[in-house]
Amino acid sequence: MRKATVVIPNYNGIKYMANCLESLYRLKEQALFRVLVVDNGSTDGSMELIRDNYPQAQLVSLPENTGFCHAVNVGIEKADTPYVILLNNDTEVLPGFVEALIHAIERDEKCFAVSSQMLQWQDHSLIDDAGDQYCVLGWAYSRGKGKPAARYNRPTEVFAACGGASIYRKSILNEIGCFDEAHFAYLEDIDISYRARIYGYHCTYEPAAKVLHAGSATSGSRYNNFKTTLSSANSTYMICKNMPLLQLVWNLPFLIFGFLIKTIFFTMKGMGTTYLKGLCKGLQKAHTQEGKTHKVPFQWPHLGNYIHIQSLLYMNTFRLFLKK
Repeated sequence: MRKATVVIPNYNGIKYMANCLESLYRLKEQALFRVLVVDNGSTDGSMELIRDNYPQAQLVSLPENTGFCHAVNVGIEKADTPYVILLNNDTEVLPGFVEALIHAIERDEKCFAVSSQMLQWQDHSLIDDAGDQYCVLGWAYSRGKGKPAARYNRPTEVFAACGGASIYRKSILNEIGCFDEAHFAYLEDIDISYRARIYGYHCTYEPAAKVLHAGSATSGSRYNNFKTTLSSANSTYMICKNMPLLQLVWNLPFLIFGFLIKTIFFTMKGMGTTYLKGLCKGLQKAHTQEGKTHKVPFQWPHLGNYIHIQSLLYMNTFRLFLKK
C-alpha cells in the first residue's frame, strides 16, 4: 500500500534531476511511495529527460514559473496518499529515507511534519539542515548548519520542517490550508509550520531519514538579490499574518532589533537597500486584500498554543546564540 507521494518541484533543474530520481528508485521501500514531478515551465530539457527516462514518475507541466508554493500545492492536491513528501530536485536521498519519514510521522497523530537530516553535498559529515527554528528576533535558521552530523543523531521537536526534504500529514494540510502562494518562495515552510502550531500541531526531526543537498540550485547562490528580496519580504509578511496584534506589539522591540542587525549584515554585503525594500514589500503585501485573506484569525481556543509558540520564540533565540 502506498502511503506517501514524493512531490518534486522543478525549474530548470536538469543538472540534478536524474540523480535525484535515480536515488529514489534505488530505495527498497518503493512500494510505499510514488513520485510526482511538478515542472515550473522549464526550458532546459528537464521535462524531456523525465518523460524519456523515468516514465514511472508522474509529470505535471505548468506553462510558466509559478513559484515553489504553487508548484507544491499542485502536487499536494494531486496526491492520493495520507502523507506528502516534499523533495528538492538538488538532493540525493540515502537508503531508508522514505521509510524513516513515514515511521516518524506515524508515531504521533498530532505531528504535522517531519524534517529529515539534510547533509552537505560537498561534505557528507556536515549538517545542511537538521530542522528549522524560528526566534523572537524574526529570524529563521537551519538547525546545525555546518556542524558535524554526529551531534544531531537524535529525534527531537523542531519549530518547523524544512520544505526541501520533509514529510507532511495531508489531513492536517486539508484542515489548515496548503502553502501560501503569496510567498512564491522562501520561508513558506516556516510559515505553514507556524500555522500548524497555532492549530495545536507540532513538527519533529528524524535523523534516520538522510538526504544530500546541493543547496541554492535554483537561485544560484546563498546570497543574491532575488533571494534577499523575497526572504526579507516574506519575513515581515509571515509575522503580520501569524501573530495577533497583542503578540506583535509584545515582540516589536525584539523584531526591530533583529531587523536592524540583518540590515547591517546585508549592508556589509552590498545589499542593504535590497533588504530594506524587501521588508517594506512584505508589510505592503500583508495589507493587501490577498494578504488579509491569508491572515490566521485569532481564536480563544488557540490561546494556549500562542503561549507555547511564544515560549519557543524565546528558547530558540537562546539556542541560536548558544549554537545548539
